[in-house]
Amino acid sequence: MAEIVFQGASALALDAKGRLAVPARHRDALSALAQGQLTLTKHPVGCLLLFPRPAWESFRDKVAALPMRAEGWKRIFLGNAMDVEIDGSSRVLVSPELRQAAGLSRDVMLLGMGSHFELWDVQRYQAHEAEVMQQGLPETLGDFSF
Repeated sequence: MAEIVFQGASALALDAKGRLAVPARHRDALSALAQGQLTLTKHPVGCLLLFPRPAWESFRDKVAALPMRAEGWKRIFLGNAMDVEIDGSSRVLVSPELRQAAGLSRDVMLLGMGSHFELWDVQRYQAHEAEVMQQGLPETLGDFSF
């Protein structure tokens, strides 16, 4: 079976209870890959990470194996992880703690990042993207051709 790769941006809205509708284009893959089981956690840049459960388990194992000097990062990633399931209406509940941590308001952006997603407050994402664009291409992309 070919590896499933998530990509693209989806502008979405959280409902009053903090639920996020999973975009139709990702539902079948998430169902096949993870039976609708996902894990959300904090990302150090101010968004949330959203993993299909198998990708989370791989990431979790790497984080858990970090040395003692990375204990603070273990807390950020593992201590804030919340297992969620896609409900019958194709929604995922984002906990109040995680919504607050990422500054999520009603309008959010879901970005496919390969094996997982990032969930951003739309204004925070626009500011982050503008900042990245102002920095110009990093040296690691110097020989990259388009």
